[in-house]
Amino acid sequence: MDTSKLKETASQIRRDIVRMVHAVQSGHPGGSLGCADFLTALYFSEMKHDVKFKMDGVGEDVFILSNGHISPVFYSCLARSGYFPVAELSTFRKINSRLQGHPTTHEQLPGVRMSSGSLGQGLSVAAGVALAKKLNNDDRIVYSLHGDGELDEGQNWEAILFAAHKKIDNLIITIDYNGQQIDGPTNEVLGLGSLKSKFEAFDWLVTEMDGNNMDEVVAGLAKARTMLGKGKPVVILMKTVMGKGIDFMEGTHEWHGIAPNDDQLKKALDQLPETLGDY
Repeated sequence: MDTSKLKETASQIRRDIVRMVHAVQSGHPGGSLGCADFLTALYFSEMKHDVKFKMDGVGEDVFILSNGHISPVFYSCLARSGYFPVAELSTFRKINSRLQGHPTTHEQLPGVRMSSGSLGQGLSVAAGVALAKKLNNDDRIVYSLHGDGELDEGQNWEAILFAAHKKIDNLIITIDYNGQQIDGPTNEVLGLGSLKSKFEAFDWLVTEMDGNNMDEVVAGLAKARTMLGKGKPVVILMKTVMGKGIDFMEGTHEWHGIAPNDDQLKKALDQLPETLGDY
């Protein structure tokens, strides 16, 4: 899919996000909107994956969502790429829905390989999956996504050490580097310093990209892929804007976990072209 089509798909996914969260007045639109371009590129262009879902992921690329609160963008990408009917997005966060607020494996939703309500665990899982692929001579790639505020969790740094020590060089993790978390700017809550220097000190290969420029996302993922197989895991530091695509939501932690009201939904949808048809 060319980047113009990817941009159209990302616009529809952003529409899905705000409509899903608005419908139940619950959820996390800010980070979901910021990561829409990345996940669109990943699912519609970058990954080799099969919508006839197999939990073991043998012979295909695997994606692990660590910052599970951005489930709206994850669910929309899964539905729009064919894992389950798009109409099911209307059940988001409702009783007995497979689309819970945070992805869960016991709901048996195709495309979900990890329950990710608790932050900080996805990197450990991704490293384990990637190591298993190496041991099984499966040449496919493991991708994962993490919030920058999520790096406050110490388990991440144990996994970062582990992946480098084990030379897990079929792993590409991406940090959503938007500088915001639930309680405020990351540099005020718990400063991260130079993530590039930190990952390099932990013996990772580091690349950076603008996560809200589709052309750069596609090129950045392709570049990261060329860095694999060199004895080191790869991290993409992805600069994004929380709430990207909706002017009154952009760049503030205030939209981390609140839903738009009726007027705000209309204003949001007016800024997002409907390209694939609303559910």
